[in-house]
Amino acid sequence: MKTLLIKQARICGRETDVLVENGKIARIEKGMKAKADKTIDGRGKVILPGFYNLHTHAAMTLLRGYAEDMELEDWLTKKIWPAEAKFNEDDIYWGTKLACLEMIKSGTVCFNDMYWHQEAALQAVTETGMRAFIGLTMIDGHPLGFHQDTNEVWEKIKNKQTDKIKFALAPHALYTVAEENLKWAARFAKVNNLLIHFHVSETEKEVDDCQKKYGLRPIEFLDKIGFLGPEVILAHSIWLAEKEIEILVKRKCHLVYNPTSNMKLSSGVMSFSRLKKGGINICLGTDSASSNNNLDMIEEMKLAAVLQKLANGQDIKVKDIFAAATRNGARALRLEGGIVKEGQTADFILIDTERLDFLPGFDLLNDLVFSASSECVDTVVCGGDVLMENREIKGEKELIGEIKKRYGRYPSPRD
Repeated sequence: MKTLLIKQARICGRETDVLVENGKIARIEKGMKAKADKTIDGRGKVILPGFYNLHTHAAMTLLRGYAEDMELEDWLTKKIWPAEAKFNEDDIYWGTKLACLEMIKSGTVCFNDMYWHQEAALQAVTETGMRAFIGLTMIDGHPLGFHQDTNEVWEKIKNKQTDKIKFALAPHALYTVAEENLKWAARFAKVNNLLIHFHVSETEKEVDDCQKKYGLRPIEFLDKIGFLGPEVILAHSIWLAEKEIEILVKRKCHLVYNPTSNMKLSSGVMSFSRLKKGGINICLGTDSASSNNNLDMIEEMKLAAVLQKLANGQDIKVKDIFAAATRNGARALRLEGGIVKEGQTADFILIDTERLDFLPGFDLLNDLVFSASSECVDTVVCGGDVLMENREIKGEKELIGEIKKRYGRYPSPRD
């Protein structure tokens, strides 16, 4: 039985010890005398749940800074898709490995991904020790994107799932996946008990195009074809009418707020307050390192909060944003996580509150969301495994060196 003991850290303002056994939080108790395979000194640190990044395209770290100052459609069609067409499995492996490093350094324990070459991504994530949902991406016209390809990939990899790494179905969007393939995806997900990860209502143009094509708004159309349900995680979800929100509540879908990407691509602002009042589970995601341009959930929380305050007043509180980044994401992914208590999965981080960001220290969450940087993340534990301690990750320098050697500074992608 593998054990981990955190000594003299603080939880909810009180000093305590935390014992982890076989990936679960076994005991939280001050002055514990238990023996463990590894002990960490938690003095000056606060234990918080790790972050669950609910919308990523991990390997797009290789396109960070490549295409800027563009709106979504031109960004995708003129720059991103042509560049991605040159990527091979080796690129996906290294891009995903780099993304995992970046996410661990900023306190993320789990991410929900949508990209290609799933076996390469699986290898990269496995080597880092993170938790992930790797999407089986579907895009009509892509060499790997038809439902026949998806079924073939699933049969090949479905037995490679682990306690930490699962697969999800990831049809891209209404404008890239035809109705018959969306219907197939809904059936396939139910038969195989898979989550569905999908972009929807990211831009006003997407909504207008859907109405012209189908005579319905996106959520209305998806509901009509039987696509929606509690297994569906919808990224962006900006341009929603009241009747669409009612459908989402009824179908118990989960939504992902991506404030930085949405601002950067001029897409719009999610109506967080309106959706929360409707009882919808809202999660937080960074989107890709090409449209964000980082995978830092602490920075994302700050931008999520201040954007809502600008757009919708003071209805949204810091605790709402923190929940979106932690337990709401775990809930959408059907995981026991996002909270630090006995019996829960040991996915947590140690925050260094001795830093200037946390002084004078009126309120921990306010300081974390509004003043801290990811440099405050000292230690990351995922499923009881220590992925980072004292901000050090095994093999970090070697990985950065390999990325620099392979991709250089700053040629166009794969030129």
